Order: sequence, then C-alpha cells, then structure tokens
Amino acid sequence: MAGAASLLAVLTFHRVTLLVTDIPSLATKGGLDLVTSRGDVIGASEHLGLSVWDSVVLDVEEAFGALVLVTFLYQWACLRLLGRTLGKGLLGLQVTPRLSRHAVRRAAVTTAADVAVYALACVLLIEGHFLVSMLVWAVAVVLFLVNALPVFFPGRRSLADRLAGTSVEGAFQRAASSPLGGVPQG
Repeated sequence: MAGAASLLAVLTFHRVTLLVTDIPSLATKGGLDLVTSRGDVIGASEHLGLSVWDSVVLDVEEAFGALVLVTFLYQWACLRLLGRTLGKGLLGLQVTPRLSRHAVRRAAVTTAADVAVYALACVLLIEGHFLVSMLVWAVAVVLFLVNALPVFFPGRRSLADRLAGTSVEGAFQRAASSPLGGVPQG
C-alpha cells in the first residue's frame, strides 16, 4: 500500500506541476478573464488564482479518493483470493473463514480504519474546514486504535475481524490445532 500511495503522490505532484507550469494556458485563461472583466483587473486575477487553486484541490482530492479505492480493492482481492494480504503472508498469518461476504466486510472496515477516515480529514483540511478536519482526524485516530489494539487482548480479534466474523490465525496456531498437535501427517 505504501507503494500505491507513493505512486499516487508522484502522479498528483506531476498533475499539479503541469497545471501551474503551463504558462501559455495560464496566460490565455488570464488574458481572457482580463478582457471579459470590464476593467476589473483584481477580480480577473482573483478568478484566475481561484481557478488554479480549485484545480489543484480537485487533483489532490481525486488522489485521496483513488487511494481509498485502491486500498479497499487490495484488501478485498487479497483476502478473497489468498485469504491474506501480502504482509500477513510474510508473517505466516491467514484470515479465516475465506468467504466473499467476510472479505468485503473486513476490507471495508480495515480500509475505513487505516485510510478512509484520514483521507476525509485531509480533504476537509484542504477545503478549509480546519475544525471539522481536526475532529475527523481525532475520530480516525480513535478508530485506528479501536481496530488495532484488541489484537493484544484475549481473543486477539480486531474490530474488522469482529464485524466481519473472521479471525487471523498464525501458522503455529493452525499446526497446534491439527489432530496430531503440530506433527506433520502423512
């Protein structure tokens, strides 16, 4: 996911850079705004500046939306097809049961707790809603902690596991629960 986020950041940076460095386009738009402004130079320049700002904000908002979508699709596809994400696979963990409805719910809760609410806070911030952004950011931190911390308590099930009806098992847990207590069969 860090790679996808980095790629989206680079693409968004390039979109914004192209927007503000396209001097002929900016000059044409600014000149047209000036000609149609009936002499209101300040109003024409303000309109051009706000237009560029709105385009930059839209590019950033689209990147956050894409990040949330990519995160959900990654979580869902990995859980549905493999029963684990790549990180869980590296740690020898697997999500059970591996049913489609469980994968969708778990992916949705995990995406909300890990990315979506933070993305909403960032979008609110760039839209200028500072206090609401801070409140949503605080909710994002609480949601992240409520999802993550239960894995350290008995039962070891995150909020995503509880809402999706799943659990995460390690290779050692699966081996210990086999009929021969971890001794390979065969």
